[in-house]
Amino acid sequence: MKCMYCGCIDSKVVDSRTSEDGTSIRRRRECINCGRRFTTYETVENTPIFVIKSGGARQAFDPNKIKAGIIKACEKRPVAASEIDKLVADIQKKIYNSLVQEISSKEIGEMVCEGLKDIDEVAYVRFASVYRSFTDTSSFMKELEKMVKKDKKV
Repeated sequence: MKCMYCGCIDSKVVDSRTSEDGTSIRRRRECINCGRRFTTYETVENTPIFVIKSGGARQAFDPNKIKAGIIKACEKRPVAASEIDKLVADIQKKIYNSLVQEISSKEIGEMVCEGLKDIDEVAYVRFASVYRSFTDTSSFMKELEKMVKKDKKV
């Protein structure tokens, strides 16, 4: 690993630890040339996945966009950050485990909706109203009626 201070390519690993979530390894290194220490992270390289937007455009999959949408839907709701992180991680895992190289934004939106239903119904309705493009109160009411019917069945 190249030293960020002097550019030397020789370094030794002083300490190595697994991250809390187990997805990366943190290595503390010491440069053989200048003796300064720096930190590197080792992660598994994922096959790039592309999201096909509703207009047909393709862009790289970014879990941070999913998280931003969920955070906006959960704004001013009693939803813990850990629940949001878990939902994002679950969706990310589902997408990578599907072994597809392309996924539609519609499929991702459905995954988010399903997850939000279990976490917070108000956040679910907020997300669904934007995601499903509710145009008027009747489409909004139809979604609410579906939720009420499901609750009565359970």
